[in-house]
Amino acid sequence: WEFNGSFYQPPAFLMMGIPGLEALHHWISIPFCALYLIALLGNCMILFIIKKTQSLHEPMYYFLSMLAVTDLGLVLCTLPTTLGIFWFNMRRIGFDACLTQMYFIHILSFIESSVLLAMAFDRFIAISHPLRHPSILTKTTVIKIGLAIILRSTVSLLPIPFLLKRLTYCRKTELSHSFCFHPDIMNLACADIKVNVFYGMIILLTTVGMDFIFIVLSYILIIKTVISLATKEECLKALNTCVSHICAVLVFFIPMIGLSMIHRFGKNVPPLVNTLVAYTYLIIPPALNPIIYSIKSSHIREALLRALWRKSE
Repeated sequence: WEFNGSFYQPPAFLMMGIPGLEALHHWISIPFCALYLIALLGNCMILFIIKKTQSLHEPMYYFLSMLAVTDLGLVLCTLPTTLGIFWFNMRRIGFDACLTQMYFIHILSFIESSVLLAMAFDRFIAISHPLRHPSILTKTTVIKIGLAIILRSTVSLLPIPFLLKRLTYCRKTELSHSFCFHPDIMNLACADIKVNVFYGMIILLTTVGMDFIFIVLSYILIIKTVISLATKEECLKALNTCVSHICAVLVFFIPMIGLSMIHRFGKNVPPLVNTLVAYTYLIIPPALNPIIYSIKSSHIREALLRALWRKSE
């Protein structure tokens, strides 16, 4: 397409399914439906159990509830467009609708990163200062942390849609995914995108990047505390309370970092790899987190078994 220099904003974008496998979209939708169903049911189950079980009304599980709500939001953001492409080949999404979806996907991703940091802080206090834990992380403090997380994400990302709306776009309107992603939309522009690139990088580094650094620092301090414990059994017991959180951190951050690197530096990466990393980033964590916490947390597992036992009676 040739661009004549005048301002152009497309009325809609065209989303992409899995490149090269369009003929198999109906079959590919089966595992996606299974993952979405697991994510929806699993996170709703976590919220239901925590609400109904009085013994789980403590900071660790309040943060887990925030994580479950965030995962539900991510699932609901991407489910309509992803399954719309796989089932009905509905590739078109309006320009403003695309920016709205992109905004909420990024907000929820940043919130999830911050919640994982809050959970790391909770584990550090619980292991390093167990006697002061109830007085430090009160219910009011947890609520304030939750509000601060939401405020930080919404405010820091608020300029992104406006920075995209000011750009002039080429006639090419095909996105790389079945959802809207800031670097993907930005790369379709024919204008200078240095401001978008710079702002996006700064926000990513000062939010998600800092969250990851502080999570690592928290675990360094946790390990130092655990090493100082008297017996091996106490060490293992303390570390066992962190296993599920470590798994959730790895499941979230590894694909997120991979997708960011691909969009910024991987211009020669095959489209299929780009697509698979994107789906791994947005679908796998919401589906795996409830499973991880149900398996590793004895309190949630016992509460779930009690709920199932009552229903079977």
